[in-house]
Amino acid sequence: MNTTAAPRFELSRAARDEFLALLQTSLAQQSFVKLVLARHVGGEPQLMQVVAREVMLRGAAHLSFTYRYTSRDVTKNFLPQEGQHVIATLLGTSFRNAHLLTREQAVELSISERGLCTLRRSAAQHDAPGAPVHDRAKRRHVELERPFLAALGVTDVQGRLVPAMSRKYKQIDKFIEVFAHALADSTLAQARQVRVLDFGSGKGYLTFAIHDYLTHALGIDAAVTGVELRDDMVALCNAAAARLGMAGLRFDKGDVTSYAAQQVDVMIALHACDTATDHAIERGVEGGAAIIMCAPCCHKEVRPQILGELGVSPHPLRAILEHGVHLGQEADMVTDTLRALLLEASGYATQVFEFVSLEHTSKNKMILGVKRAGATDPRPWLEQVAQLKQFYGIREQRLERLLAARLGVA
Repeated sequence: MNTTAAPRFELSRAARDEFLALLQTSLAQQSFVKLVLARHVGGEPQLMQVVAREVMLRGAAHLSFTYRYTSRDVTKNFLPQEGQHVIATLLGTSFRNAHLLTREQAVELSISERGLCTLRRSAAQHDAPGAPVHDRAKRRHVELERPFLAALGVTDVQGRLVPAMSRKYKQIDKFIEVFAHALADSTLAQARQVRVLDFGSGKGYLTFAIHDYLTHALGIDAAVTGVELRDDMVALCNAAAARLGMAGLRFDKGDVTSYAAQQVDVMIALHACDTATDHAIERGVEGGAAIIMCAPCCHKEVRPQILGELGVSPHPLRAILEHGVHLGQEADMVTDTLRALLLEASGYATQVFEFVSLEHTSKNKMILGVKRAGATDPRPWLEQVAQLKQFYGIREQRLERLLAARLGVA
């Protein structure tokens, strides 16, 4: 037996007032999810719809409005009371349909050409009916309908995920989730302007995502630069950024080892091969970055050094590391531990963790450093670096050499 209540309809202009009252209540009770204004009838022929969501800006709740045009998006942020006034002004004059989604219900308001208002209410269905909790959709940090996803081929023109790109989308969404937490814990939490450098940006999936998150979700003035060696990728990404009207986003041809040093707030280097990760971290530290995010790709420098100078002397790991697969895994772990310790010595609270599940990518480790507010005594961390090097017979590690002058290492 179907026990779902039938939708309720109300006719008259009073329905419009009830819709606005429901909006106000949802915001007051913190059950508001989003609002969409559609069926545009105003004086801007290229304007298709307006989407409003709640965001936190500088510690205060705001309504973030995305005005969606045929070829671009414009974001405007309002305090809740101002946002409600904007919605009331647009209803009936610029848009004839409004869809309000709360945690409890979905409400649709339709306004005819004669001004007759129809209100339809039904139970909210954020998840499939009866679905167990572990099967329900997780909260997305990157909305599928964001234009940059379609421009990069992650979604189609209707905002539907392209099946072959599902793993890439999960990586993008997880990246923004990690970044959002790091940003909240950093000295940039209240910043109005943020400078980002993304080394090895490739096709720009994460570069576009972080720019979109900063500007669209947070309303921050973002200057985001992707650095990539391949001319075709640089041209492709710059063309897409221009087409989408993403001011403050650009792509330069360059290499992390030679790119001109500059002041930066966030340094990203995902899948930078071997010691390129060390150079990227050093650029972030020297540039004063508040957040450093790296996902190492391969580890060639330390592997041939491990136990290399210990000769035939007994060593507790020799029986383990004589197997190549074990040696490679140990080299990965030791290299990234040294990097984490050197970041700590440079004044960063550092974590090493699984970025995304191995089912989505084999390159799933992330090193995240968030700069501490106060001064740091590097000596305890450098002592651990020295102990690890001695234990494994390591003569040199690139990041230590790059940061030697800063850390006072001989």
